[in-house]
Amino acid sequence: MAKQAADKTAASPASPITATATLRARARENIEDGAITDSYAADRKMVIRLLNDALATEYVCVLRYYRHYFMAKGMLADSVKAEFLEHAQQEQAHAGKLAERIVQLGGEPDLNPDTLTARSHAEYKEGKDLRDMVKENLIAERIAIDSYREMINYVGDRDTTTKRILEEILTQEEEHADEFSDLLDGWVG
Repeated sequence: MAKQAADKTAASPASPITATATLRARARENIEDGAITDSYAADRKMVIRLLNDALATEYVCVLRYYRHYFMAKGMLADSVKAEFLEHAQQEQAHAGKLAERIVQLGGEPDLNPDTLTARSHAEYKEGKDLRDMVKENLIAERIAIDSYREMINYVGDRDTTTKRILEEILTQEEEHADEFSDLLDGWVG
């Protein structure tokens, strides 16, 4: 019986997983680091910086979408306003996921309003009419798509949790772009 217990803590030569006893011992070291263990392979400071830039982008998009929601007028405004409001809420949810991940990595979410637009990949464009608002939001979504893809490629498998979060956000950004592209394709007037 004691031999069986000992066998469970030693990794077999064919096992890709660290021995249980080693995992347990490592978990007790540096517990003040929370979720960050020795197996974390990415450059944490760079990942936090990238996530803070993405966070700034999301907040600039939230603000732009809310402005467009409140300023939309014209014959098509009601249906387009609903898209603006839904997207503002989804971008806010993205920001929340990014901020939580930054904290998990031992960083601090940078929500300084004085630097949001400078750090944001997307621009805050007011748009002169409803069609222009749709176009500006499509441009911003295309920027977000490219920046999230680059972050995903950079992080790779060195931080699978961050990669998964970024992939989820990218999926929704692609949906947003597709919706705005459809709106522009079918524009009347």
